[in-house]
Amino acid sequence: MSAYIALLLAAIPVSQSASADIVRAERARLNDCIELSREEPETALEDSLRWIGEGARPAARYCNAMALIGLGEYREAAARLEELANAPDAGSLGDRATYLAQAGNAWLVAGYPDAAIIALTNALKLSPDDPAILTDRAAAYLGTDQYEAAIADLDAALVLANTVDALQMRAQAYLETDDLPAAEMDVNRALLLDPEDINTLVLRGHIREAKRLARED
Repeated sequence: MSAYIALLLAAIPVSQSASADIVRAERARLNDCIELSREEPETALEDSLRWIGEGARPAARYCNAMALIGLGEYREAAARLEELANAPDAGSLGDRATYLAQAGNAWLVAGYPDAAIIALTNALKLSPDDPAILTDRAAAYLGTDQYEAAIADLDAALVLANTVDALQMRAQAYLETDDLPAAEMDVNRALLLDPEDINTLVLRGHIREAKRLARED
């Protein structure tokens, strides 16, 4: 399962305005829905529609989006997550930021990096110091060849959390902009964190090849 899908299928809290009993019941039902979305997404979709019919609470609509992700309907799921994030009953600012971040990931997986940038930018307005959202937006910038913007997001993300994913992405961005020393430095830092990561090893090979070709010019 990709990192994007793993994030998209993460559980989130429901509205804090609900009573404690409703919150517990809805959280349990939502967790069941998310698990079912992984194993039997069609059943999860049917359950989500029944749940929506009972009152269309945010947790029910979120369950519906997760079922769509399980079915590979990322574009529709992204649109529904954005709609939920902007709804009056979406919950706290943290809830809305999570919906938008997941919408951004869904847009990215669906092949719409421009839409992902918009959703993730809105998520960062609500949660500006979230390194995961910064890294996700950097991935979207890479998908649109906006390398300097990607590097800026990754610089900020790496101040907050030193992760292999962010180092790999920044190394790729540096490679694309022919800053080979910086790319090599980030790859070496990533290897210190995980010497066996295959993506880092492949990227190191690309950087070494780029250096070889540069020497021949």
